[in-house]
Amino acid sequence: MPQSGVRGAGRQQEPRRLGWTGSAFEDKGLPPDAPDWAADGAVGGPAGGAGDAPSGGTAQGRAGRRRDRRAARAAGGGKKGGTGRRVLRWTALGLGVLLVAGAAGGYLYYQHLNANLRKEALDLGPGGLKKPEPNAFGQTPMNILLLGSDGRNTEKNIELGGARQDADRKPLADVQMLVHVSADRSNMSVISIPRDTRVTIPQCTDPKDGHVYPETTTEINESLQHGGPGCTVATWKALTGVYVDHFMMVDFSGVVDMADAVGGVPVCVDRNVYSHDSRGHGSGLRLTKGTHPVKGVQALQWLRTRYGFEDNTDIGRAKAQHMYMNSMIRQLKQGTKLTDPVQLRDLAEAATSALTVDEGLGSVKKLYDLGGDLQRVPTGRITMITMPWQYGPGERYVEPKPGDAEATFAMLRDDVALDGKGAKGGKDAKGGGPQPATPSPSTPKEKLAVVVQNGTDGARGPAAGRANDLQARLVALGYTGTRTDSRLVSQAGTAVLYKDAARRGDALALAKALGLPAGAVRESPEAGTVRLVVGNDWRTGTDYAAASGAGGGAPAHQAPKSADALNAEKDSSACMKVNPQYTF
Repeated sequence: MPQSGVRGAGRQQEPRRLGWTGSAFEDKGLPPDAPDWAADGAVGGPAGGAGDAPSGGTAQGRAGRRRDRRAARAAGGGKKGGTGRRVLRWTALGLGVLLVAGAAGGYLYYQHLNANLRKEALDLGPGGLKKPEPNAFGQTPMNILLLGSDGRNTEKNIELGGARQDADRKPLADVQMLVHVSADRSNMSVISIPRDTRVTIPQCTDPKDGHVYPETTTEINESLQHGGPGCTVATWKALTGVYVDHFMMVDFSGVVDMADAVGGVPVCVDRNVYSHDSRGHGSGLRLTKGTHPVKGVQALQWLRTRYGFEDNTDIGRAKAQHMYMNSMIRQLKQGTKLTDPVQLRDLAEAATSALTVDEGLGSVKKLYDLGGDLQRVPTGRITMITMPWQYGPGERYVEPKPGDAEATFAMLRDDVALDGKGAKGGKDAKGGGPQPATPSPSTPKEKLAVVVQNGTDGARGPAAGRANDLQARLVALGYTGTRTDSRLVSQAGTAVLYKDAARRGDALALAKALGLPAGAVRESPEAGTVRLVVGNDWRTGTDYAAASGAGGGAPAHQAPKSADALNAEKDSSACMKVNPQYTF
């Protein structure tokens, strides 16, 4: 894709240098997918302040636009923040904070911002996971995977990331966060997975050259090397059972550009920190005790710091990233950067230039609409966690913690808020009435064709005989038509899959008989009729609650304590704990 000449520059060219005049959009019109603010014509450029019409056009046209703005303000109760000021609306995107700013512009500038965006395929895996069905109000949750790439593919990225010897290496996805926005947009949950988590990466096909990467078990950050971000999406879907709607990816230089455009994000450390030692470990971050606004290279250092925070591992780094995101969200909610049109254009320029997105999110209009959804979430309902984890053999890598990790994934699949404030007692997303009735089984259980498959392959190695164990259990429960599939697969959480809506009642009844939660029941065209895949959360026995920890772990409507949750509002005074080895 051809890139703009202003890409990576400090401040973008003025609108007039891009051919942005009144006649540019009055004569040509806007593309059909342009956002509302582009049609407003408010530029805040050299010719006028925010909300003024651009120069050019007739005196009658300018007068008409002024009358339109006055009428809009009157309709909005006399407030200046009405339709004529929609140019100042923001949308949240990007590494760490979901940030893209709505910038003023006509046809050419809108096209220029669109051209900044890089686009790639959403899912390079085998598929099979369907988008959740709408709730009683026709609403569906939204899941966005945020990725931070460590690529050294440019001189600037080499300078920022060091390791010139890695210039030719394919990038790794060292930052991975799934943003879950509830169906009713009342809350948002963000879950990070440490980069060294050992998982099964499914077979992925690179759309650029057709190369097929076979299924493998390794650290999750290597998934980006198997064809691009679409393979990381496929890996998350296989691990969590959560449908992913979109992804956004940013590299080192993109983080710096966006942090500069934001103008500084306050962060706090509980003692002096210097992330550096004689062995060359560390990000270079140097801060004194207390709160400091970080921007540019210093913001990147904060987001990359591992040696210096908590136990000098990726776990502490993930927590620091959560603090940064929460702090930036609080700033945006308070109106920071939303009053200066020039700064807003800088922010839009930096954000669109920094991002690689999936093809379904590849326009400013779509990012703007997404931001409208995200803006509705109250700050106090934003929860950030790290996937519950444990060390693998020899502490060479980490792996999902049995019980707690799957319980967390199940909450995301069931659209349950991680902050413990979600609707309970069978209420719908808005808490105003019951969910639609559970469908009844369509087939007597003794005549239902059920296939049981062992899904315990993965980092810990397979648990032998799981398909046979659960087949015997189902036969004892009256499901005498049950058989096994000898193929070994990898799945984090046990699932009951059904082919189509006609089999949903049968699948729910089978799950209930085994003590599985309703969230384990999912539609999949590959299921045949009904298929039970025994996951890594059920590696022993035939009592699911006892084996998975589902019966004695965290409350059903709150993230486990091992997830180390942070709330964007309640934990606003939190400080990172500095490791004593890296203080001064």
